Amino acid sequence: MTNLERQMKALQKHLKTLKKEADRATGQARRRMRRIERRTRVEVERMIRRTEPRVREAVAQATLLSRSFRIGVRAGAAAYRAGRAPRR
Repeated sequence: MTNLERQMKALQKHLKTLKKEADRATGQARRRMRRIERRTRVEVERMIRRTEPRVREAVAQATLLSRSFRIGVRAGAAAYRAGRAPRR
């Protein structure tokens, strides 16, 4: 075998080893990514479950306040109009 063939064989062996390591690393990264996605999904679902009732209550209170405010403005305007004599 010539020196070039020996180098070629060593290079192929090295490439085979690198491919095995890369495949293993890819598999580990894929597993790690799935685990992170699952944890994130669980955390988001948990936060939604916790905050949804509070948000619904806040929206209901804001709706009630705005309705009350509008009714008060209408009542005040009507009282103001009723309290003064019309101009002629």
